[in-house]
Amino acid sequence: MPQAVLAVDQGTTNSKAALISADGRVLSTGSSPVALTTPHPGWVEQDPENIWQSVLKAIALCLNAASGAARTPAVEVVGIALSTQRESVVGWDRSGRPVGSVLGWQDVRTSSWCAQLPAAVDEVVRRRTGLRVDAMFSAPKMRWLLDRSPDARVGTVDSWLIHRLTGCREHLTDAGNAARTLLYDLTALDWSTELLEGFGVPRAALAEVRPSNAGFGSTKDVPGLSDGIPIVAVLADSHAAMYGQGCTQTGMVKATYGTGSSVMTPVDEFVPGGCTLAWLTDHPVYALEGNIVSSGAALAWTADLLGLPDVGALMALAATVPSAEGVVLVPAFAGLGAPHWDREARAALTGMSSSTTRAHIARAAVDAVAHQICDITDTIPGELTTLRADGGATVSDLLMQTQADLLGHPVEAADVPEISALGAAELAWTTVGASTNWSQHRTYRHFTPTATDRTHRRTTWSTAVTATRTTPTQPTPT
Repeated sequence: MPQAVLAVDQGTTNSKAALISADGRVLSTGSSPVALTTPHPGWVEQDPENIWQSVLKAIALCLNAASGAARTPAVEVVGIALSTQRESVVGWDRSGRPVGSVLGWQDVRTSSWCAQLPAAVDEVVRRRTGLRVDAMFSAPKMRWLLDRSPDARVGTVDSWLIHRLTGCREHLTDAGNAARTLLYDLTALDWSTELLEGFGVPRAALAEVRPSNAGFGSTKDVPGLSDGIPIVAVLADSHAAMYGQGCTQTGMVKATYGTGSSVMTPVDEFVPGGCTLAWLTDHPVYALEGNIVSSGAALAWTADLLGLPDVGALMALAATVPSAEGVVLVPAFAGLGAPHWDREARAALTGMSSSTTRAHIARAAVDAVAHQICDITDTIPGELTTLRADGGATVSDLLMQTQADLLGHPVEAADVPEISALGAAELAWTTVGASTNWSQHRTYRHFTPTATDRTHRRTTWSTAVTATRTTPTQPTPT
């Protein structure tokens, strides 16, 4: 019977599962949607049990697809790898019952609270974690949940899934996910007592941090899976994508196009104030990263605005015109993320005239996604050698060509939709002794810059962004 790692990729809007062999072949997949609610402006919530059930359904569909009509095990699952959405926070009691909703990474209910923190806290955050105080990260959300359930355990989504996969026996997290909380010291590689006190989060409420491939318990009472299957590796989804893309050298940049976007490039050492931890194995791997709040979400919003059924229809409409004809969409629906970090910025649609059509607005939405990636790459020091793209929106040749044109640099789009799952699975197989390096054998669609008006388009975009902002500051990636 062939062996496989079961890779679970739990994202913002979907949970996916894939059985992946030691040579990187995807043997079968399963997917289940995850509901998301916005009960108040700026609030983004999910149901912890809905996330768990979506994972179980994705696993069941994946296993059933592997076994076929016979419904008998066709693959031996030798380990589990997790790739999970980052920064979102779950709280649960000692019996494993959720104490409230998941506070999503897009949730900005704590923005005012963050703004009132002493400047000294932000200085320590930058020095210890490489990040900045912002409502996107986990610590303010943890404090919000603990204010309402003081005895709760809190954790990121990887902790919640580990807890459930192990029969509610473990409270663990990987170092890469911990690095996104504002509470993890990237040089000491441990929770920072100084930051725990600054945010009012007790250490006892938090998970034990382990290296990304250190082992995270084993399965117990999981429908469809035998007890005792080890959880071998855990990575945050953006980190797993960088691992799966093989972006391990300075100058290589990974861009993930999801609900939001993550742009990451590895660096040789920790840089205070501009770094994150990608993963921790026998040594830490650091990366510069910029987070975009609204990319795929901007495409979905525009499709809805124009009365289109989905993003695919938006892309088709956008392709009917050669350009946006000066129309610019700045999708600051929840403010701007990197490199601007202005939560008070507001979305704007500018440059319209009496000749503007729905197609021009659609094209402006496509441009907005690519411009935001460029905003981050423009802040990365050194020479860009490779930009590898992944995520759902990369199926659009129009978006990828637009990205190459605005970047002024070739773009390589992975032809594998399960890149985060593959990254986590590759780390798992490497941990158990298999020879991997799968990215060397991966195929890419290549896009070469063709436009000659890059400077003008970038300037027009920059002017529109500035007009939406209330507190212009020096751009930084993280």
